[in-house]
Formats: sequence, C-alpha cells, structure tokens
Amino acid sequence: MNPNLKWKALFIFAVILFCIYFLFGYPVFPTSVAQMKNNFSKQIKLGLDLQGGTHLILQVQVQEAIAQETDTTVDRLTTLLRSKNIHFDEVRRVDDTHILVRNVEPAQLSQFRDIHGAQFATDWDMSAAAGDLNGYTWTLRPSAVARIQESTMTQSLETIERRINALGLTEPTIQPRGGRNANEILVQLPGEGDPTRAMSVIQAGGQLELRLVEDPVPYASQAEALSRHGGVLPPGTELVPGRSETRNPSGGFDTAESWYVLSRAPVVTGRDLRSAVETRNSSNPGMWQVNFTLSPEAARRFGPFTEQNKGRQMAIVLEHRVYSAPVINGRIDDSGLIEGNFSQESAHDLALVLRAGALPASIKYLEERTVGPSLGADSIRHGVQASVLSLFVVMLFMLVYYRLSGGNAVLALILNLVILLAVLGLFGAVLTLPGIAGVILTIGMGVDSNVLVFERIREELRNGKSAAAAVDAGFDKAFLTIIDTHVTTVVSAFFLFLFGTGPIRGFAITLTIGLIANVFTAIYVSKTIFQYHLTKMDRQAELSI
Repeated sequence: MNPNLKWKALFIFAVILFCIYFLFGYPVFPTSVAQMKNNFSKQIKLGLDLQGGTHLILQVQVQEAIAQETDTTVDRLTTLLRSKNIHFDEVRRVDDTHILVRNVEPAQLSQFRDIHGAQFATDWDMSAAAGDLNGYTWTLRPSAVARIQESTMTQSLETIERRINALGLTEPTIQPRGGRNANEILVQLPGEGDPTRAMSVIQAGGQLELRLVEDPVPYASQAEALSRHGGVLPPGTELVPGRSETRNPSGGFDTAESWYVLSRAPVVTGRDLRSAVETRNSSNPGMWQVNFTLSPEAARRFGPFTEQNKGRQMAIVLEHRVYSAPVINGRIDDSGLIEGNFSQESAHDLALVLRAGALPASIKYLEERTVGPSLGADSIRHGVQASVLSLFVVMLFMLVYYRLSGGNAVLALILNLVILLAVLGLFGAVLTLPGIAGVILTIGMGVDSNVLVFERIREELRNGKSAAAAVDAGFDKAFLTIIDTHVTTVVSAFFLFLFGTGPIRGFAITLTIGLIANVFTAIYVSKTIFQYHLTKMDRQAELSI
C-alpha cells in the first residue's frame, strides 16, 4: 500500500475510534449493551422539546428598580441638605424619574447647586420647577435609566440562574428574550415537569430591601397604624405588612401578623449584598444570628446610616413584606450581623434568602407551559424515524444509481453522522427537534457533495481518462464548488445562531457541525476509499460508477 494512503487510513480509523469511544465508552468503558446506552444518553443531552419539562417566560419589572433608585436619591438629598443646614420646604418623588425640591432658601441656592454638581450631576439633570420660584425639578437622565435597566436585567438573570441550578437539572436554558426593552427572560427546564415548583424557586426571596422603621412598635392592624397618625402617614413613609416573633414561656417563638411604618427609601437593596451565613449567637447560645457582607459601594452608605440610627430598628423587607426588624446596635460598614428572635431554622432560611441573591425587581409570568415526556418521546421517535428513513432512501438511491461507488458514499454518510453526534456530545450541545431537522438536512448536503464528485468523475471517464485520473480530476474540480456551497450555508447558520432563539440555535449548531464533518467525509474519506479501491483494481478494469 502507498505509505501516504496508509497514513490517511490510520487517521480516519483513529477519528472513528475516538467518536465511537466518546459516544458509547466515555466516561466508563462499557461492559454491556445497557452500559453503552447509558453512556450514550449521558453524552447526548436532550432539549426541552425532546425530554419534556417546563417552559417559562418572565418579565422583569425594571420600573421598580428605577423607582427604588429615585427613592434612594430623595433620601440622600434630604440628608445632605439637612447636614448642610440648607432650608427647604419639601423633597419628594413626583414619579419614577422625577424629584421635586420645593422652596429652597434663595441665599443658599449656590450651595444647593454645588451639591447637585458634586454628587448628583452624573445621573440627574436639574431645572427650574414650574410655578415655584425657588423650586427645582430633578430628572433622571436616559443614560442612567438605561444603566439601571441593564444592571437589573443582568442581576435578575444571574439570580434566577443560581436558584434554578439549585434544582439540579441538566442544561437549563436561561437567557434574555425579545428586544432590548422587552425585559423578558426565557427559562426552559428539561426534565422538570412541575412549573409550580420552578416558579416558587425563581420567585423565592423576591425583592429585598433594608429600610428604617419609623415607629418603634409594630401595629396589629392597618387601621390601628393609620389611626395613630390621624389617618395620614408622615411624609416619606409607607405602611408595610409583615410578621413579628415573640418568645413564649415554653422557649419557642410565636409569630403574629403586624404592620410597620417604614421609611420609603431603602438604604440597602438586594443588589448590594454579597454573602450571608447563619451562626449561633456567642453572647446568648440559645439564639441565632445572620452574618452578612456588603459591596464596597453599599458599605460607604450603610456605615454613616447605621451610626446615625443606633438603637433604632431596621426592617428587612422581602417581596414588600417585613421579614424581621432587628435593632441597630452599632455602626455597620462592609459586614455586620442581624440579631433577633431567630430560631436556627428561621436564621437558616433568612441566610439562604440573602445568600441566593435577591431579585432587584419583581417578576411577572407572561407564559408557562409544560411539555410532557410522552410528547418528547414521540418527537424523538418521529425524528429518528424520519432520519433513518431519509438515510435509507438516500443509501438505496446511491447504491442503485452509482453502483459500488454508491457504497463509498454510504460509508461517508454514516461516518458523517457519527462525527456529528460525537462533536455534539463533546461540546455539551443540546439536541432539540430542530437539531434533528439539522441532521436530516446534513444528510441531504452530504448526498449533494457526493453527487457533485461522482458526476465529475463520470464526465472525466466519458472524456477517455483512466479511472485513477478521473477520480483525481473529479475531486479536484468538485472541491471548490463543495467548499463554496458549504461556506455560504455555514454563514447563514451563523446568522441564525446569532439572532435566533434556543431551538433555532440548536438547528444552526447541528447544521454547522454536520457541514464541517461533511467536508471531511465527502472529500478526504471518500477520496481515500476510492484510492484504496483503485490500488486493488486491474489497470484495465472499469470503475463501478
């Protein structure tokens, strides 16, 4: 055998062994057919449409994060103006992106503008308020709104992904959906047939805020809280429902529904927390506490806030409900602890909520759908049947029309499919129903390549060339045409992957891998088989094509 041909054959044989081992023998070499099937199922991951599971579309209410930023700015500005002894009538939020500052002392307008320029000008524009000679309207810049929207979506994606991973599912899909301002997230959970469970995990914790408690004692009802304030709450406050825990004589804890009067502006939100862990209280072994750490930016705000409010309560607000209201015992900068009437279980639950990361804004479910495993099994069966049928028909056509050379094409097609599945498993790609369509299209493209080569060989044989010369000329002349068709199709698949959703991307990935494998099998492998066959033929024998 020609040494060059020998090395080609060894390379092809090595590729085949690698693909077969990776599909059926990895990670543990199989000792039975059942083990081979188990390895294959581990390597080829099935998508939602084949395996069944839960499909959700969420919409992040980013407007809440924008309103939260405005409330925080109102609180910061009020504190700064008072610390500088600048007189004013009112600082209040007009809507989610506007703040009204009424009747600033005329003699102190220069100081007021300096505060705006030094600390707020990056995000807020200032203009004269209509109908108020010494009043000003602050407007949140579009660039700041866009930044808040982007950070809210990014954190929501990260938080949802951490919570979904706790379910232990294989290859969940969590990605943005729709246009830039749609604020939607697609969640697909293969193998999870209970959307209620998935939704509860995603929603758990919700939006987290740390707010100052304005009244030291919680109220038993909303009506009682309002009556204590003459039916109108103080400016900048809000009535929030929650729970309060008191120790009973038996040593346990009694929980009651309560209402708290809280500052509207949070000093810390879920975006600021970095970690949280429950520990036993060293001064009181029967009690538990939660230690937490904050981001550097939040620490710069939280330190002065806690120092100014020692002895007052700070409410932990979760999904617009007060989870607990511990007392601030000292200055807290980048780390601190939450003390209260915590049992081990309640401290553990609170730490889990904080540690998982709170959603920066609440979410709304736009769509929920469950794909049953039976539907997925039907899709697999029909998809496999279509693939096998198309492959069988193509093989039959090639064998009948091109005789023994058709067998060459059949071997190349089978190897193409083996390489395709092995690469899908190697890179952890998920096989979906559109992906199976990509497999079927790959078979068609593979046949097209072989037909181009075989017709060129036939043409060269009709021109009187020998079998060896006809084979070389046929492959050489068809090569550029095959490369051209494959490159244009791969470019199309690239754009499908770039702009398509999950199923479309699955189709694009499968098609691209199949086309690249087809160049290898239709050109390199098929030509090697022809060359090997020619070495076994008599010089005068005709090529069976």
